[in-house]
Formats: sequence, C-alpha cells, structure tokens
Amino acid sequence: MGKFIIEGGKRLVGEVSISGAKNAALPILAATVINSDINTIFNIPDIRDVHIMKKILKSIGCKVEKIDDIMTVDTKSLNTAKIPEDLVREMRSSIILMGSMISRLGEVIVSYPGGCEIGPRPIDLHLKALRDLGVTINESHGFIHCKADKLKGCEIQLDYPSVGATENIMLAATKAEGTTIIRNAAREPEIVDLQNFLNACGAKIYGAGTSAIRIDGVKELRGVEHTVIPDRIVAGTFMVASAITGGEVVLKNIEVEHIQSIIAKLKEAGCMIYNNCTTLKIVGPKKVRAVETIRTLPYPGFPTDMQAQMMALLTIADGTSIICETVFENRFKHVEELLRMGANIKTEGRVAVIKGVKELTGAKVTAKDLRGGACLVLAGLAAKGETVIDNIYHIDRGYEEFDKKLISLGADIRRI
Repeated sequence: MGKFIIEGGKRLVGEVSISGAKNAALPILAATVINSDINTIFNIPDIRDVHIMKKILKSIGCKVEKIDDIMTVDTKSLNTAKIPEDLVREMRSSIILMGSMISRLGEVIVSYPGGCEIGPRPIDLHLKALRDLGVTINESHGFIHCKADKLKGCEIQLDYPSVGATENIMLAATKAEGTTIIRNAAREPEIVDLQNFLNACGAKIYGAGTSAIRIDGVKELRGVEHTVIPDRIVAGTFMVASAITGGEVVLKNIEVEHIQSIIAKLKEAGCMIYNNCTTLKIVGPKKVRAVETIRTLPYPGFPTDMQAQMMALLTIADGTSIICETVFENRFKHVEELLRMGANIKTEGRVAVIKGVKELTGAKVTAKDLRGGACLVLAGLAAKGETVIDNIYHIDRGYEEFDKKLISLGADIRRI
C-alpha cells in the first residue's frame, strides 16, 4: 500500500506547476465514448483514478495511449455495454460512463460504484434523471442495467446540484431527440470544461457554470483535441502547504477565478496572496490566525474537497475555528488521526470545533480517504519530529507525484 515518512518543520519555498484537474479529466475521458472517433486530451494528470479510467476504456474495446500528460482515445472499436465490476468498485467516478454509454449504445450494465468512504453518495439522482430521458432501469444483485431504444429531451429539476448527476445528464442528452434543460445544475468549473469539450465535438450545450443548462440534441459528434483545466483542489492543497509551514510558494498553471473561496479563507488565516490570472504567490504567516467559520458548499462556495486540508492548518492557529461540513456527512475521518498528532478538535455531527495548539507532533497515522490523506501530509509538514502515513494509495488517486513536488519545495518526505 505504501507509506510516506515526513520529517516536519521545513519551510516550503519555490515554484510548483499544478496538474490537470482529476474531476474534469475523468468525465471528459468518459465523454470520448460518445463520438466514436479519435480524441486527444492534453494536461491529463498522472494519478491512480486516471489509470483506472484508462483500464475501463480498454476493457470495453477502446484503444488508449498515454504519453506524458497527453492521452489519445480511439473509441471506434467499443464492443461491449458491460463495464467490469472490479474497476467500477475501485473508482466512484466510473458512474459517469453511464450517460455516455447510453448515448452511444443505448445500453449499459454497471455495478454500484466504489471510491472514498465519505458517507452515502446515492446515485438516485442519476437514475431518476436517466428515467426522465427515457431509460429503462433494472437493478438486481448489485448491478444496474440501463436500456433505451430512444432518448428524448425533457426538463429535469435536480433536488441537489450534484456534479456527477449534472455530468451524466449532459452526456446522455447530447444525442437525445429534442431539448433537455437541467435546473439546479451543478456550477463547478469542471462542468464548464465538459461543456467546452462536448461543444468542440459538435454538441449544442449552453449555460454550464449557471444553475440552468440547455442541451439541444444532435445526431453526430466528431473527435477533437482538448486541454483539461488545472486542478483547483491540488492548487488549494499546495496553498495550505505554504501556509502551514510559513512558506513562500509560487503556483503556476492555475485558474485564479476557480479558487476564490480558498483564497478568501487563507487571507482570513493571515496569509499574504498575490496573483494574476494563471500564477499565484502565497506567503504563510508567522502565526496562523483562527478562522471564525468555514462552511462547505457547492461551487462557488468553499469546496468540501478542501475541508480536511484547511482543518490541518487551523489545528495550529491562534484561537478557535469552526468548520461545518454540509456536503458529505462522514467527512471527518481525518480528525482521529489529527488527534494522534496532538490536535485539539471536537466534532458533533457535521460540525468540528478546532482549538489551535502550539505545535503538532509527529505520529503514526493512516489515510482513510483522498483529501483526509492530503490533510495528514500537510499536518506532517508542520509537525515536530517524524510522521508516518499509511495507505497512501488514497492520496495517489488525486495527486500527481505529490511527494516529489513537495521535495522540490524543500519538504523532507520520502515514499516507502
């Protein structure tokens, strides 16, 4: 499974380039299925989830090649509607293949997805929306069998602005007959990136980035070249790494507009931040200030995927901070690990109260999910002594060469 061993107390200084966004690359790779052509995708991150998506695409008959951060996907030879169960269970994002497979083949057989255990993330919204589009769904023995003779555009009101459900509807409706309108759609930048990819292929989608998305069905799509947006959560994680070590780090290849909510909270914590559109410099404070309240919300609110990393920072802040987790109900698994390192955190339900301590101390801890694992790395960078982090395969799911990039900034971290 692998471990990180970190000797804390090193100030991070230097430049780091941010890789492509995991949560944009995966739906775009799924979308290549629809156009039955050759697609070249640039700025693909070298992470575990992308490797699993590559295996899934190959297993259903596609030809996939990856050189550096460029992936070429030829989906002409796709030959089955069944997605292998073992791969789906490894990665939750595989569920977005449902929309594109139904659009291409009119059928898909998929098992319930896996991924991080951060509380129930039911796919009911996905299934309800697909039924509205004319898909017949049978569920039995842990498998979902979706079939549609013809997809028909309709109006879909989402109960919650789910990113995955919004993407699945966009993918399924791209070639549906007539017009589909998604109301209360997710507004994340990754949705905009998916729209840009599909429209380049010949789709007619309008409104991504707002709460109403309109999709006019088209008959055919073509293969294209596309560059994935930078990963705003990876950018946020490196920003906290600079803050927690009192460092001075320059981030390159970012979209500053995508990380405004993170910038606001880090400024509140005492960081100095200078930026233009694609580059940002963050200088960590001598003493971190407590942040009154952080409430996780769908975009453009503060991202749930940055909650754990901010908590690591607030453990050494001067004063008491409160975090309210409104998106996932089981997303405080990193708390018991931070307590081992000397943090003072009390949780009740979806609320965590963090009283800043003078310093964290190194300990043996375990990564239980992707962002919780990143949080422990950040805590280890600031802690006194040695921190050993187990189960780092979680971290590899979403961070490209995390340890190497931290080493280039001056961290003392090694992988075993």
